[in-house]
Amino acid sequence: MHAVITAAGLGTRMLPASKEIPKEMFPIPFNNGFKPIIQIIFEQLYNKGIRDFVIVVGRGKRVIEDHFTPDYDFVSYLEKVGKEKQARELLTFYSKIEKSNIAFVNQPEPKGFGDAVLRVEPFINDKFIVVAADTLLREIPDLIPNSFLVTEVEDPRPYGVVILEGDRVIDVEEKPKNPKSRFIIVPYYMFTYDIFHALREVKCNGELQLTEGIKILLKKGVEFIAKRVNDVYDLGSIENYIASIKKIIG
Repeated sequence: MHAVITAAGLGTRMLPASKEIPKEMFPIPFNNGFKPIIQIIFEQLYNKGIRDFVIVVGRGKRVIEDHFTPDYDFVSYLEKVGKEKQARELLTFYSKIEKSNIAFVNQPEPKGFGDAVLRVEPFINDKFIVVAADTLLREIPDLIPNSFLVTEVEDPRPYGVVILEGDRVIDVEEKPKNPKSRFIIVPYYMFTYDIFHALREVKCNGELQLTEGIKILLKKGVEFIAKRVNDVYDLGSIENYIASIKKIIG
């Protein structure tokens, strides 16, 4: 099974810090380490047994590809200057990279989450996981095909909102002005190949949103299940990034 990690957004809510450093590469103190967000997500998925990855990047995200390219000369340098701990940490990360199949897909323009997912279609032939690399969990729960994570918030308007009946998804709305629910999508999904057909059916003049593809499948009678989670770390804005770090370190 493949895991798709999307990291192509412009990160405008993190400017000016994200002008040259992708927000997905911002460091987080996590589980006694200090690592980039996208590395933490990769390692969490790796530890769940996933070995096939597709990372969607955009313009100015070359540093992400560099980070996932082992640099053993640098490891040797660290060992030479007595930085054995840092060298071991990099070797552990590089070992996971070497044991994985990682492909990078380019999203030349920021045309939406749905467009980013649609671009990975050539790599997928079965069910697959999608994770946005600006949201972190303490632990990634198990998902089933046609399911995603949700959490309850005070103000759901900036997010994809989910209308539920028990754990069954009735409808989804992208950033509604008048939300019908306080449950929002936490961007950890498991899809089947059908999501690609649905995304191609979406008629839009601007960004292609993933929620629109889900809506089409719901209208066709495809059942989606929502799994509720707590301790969600939204790292997509400066305010949320700072608040999440404070929450993580207690």
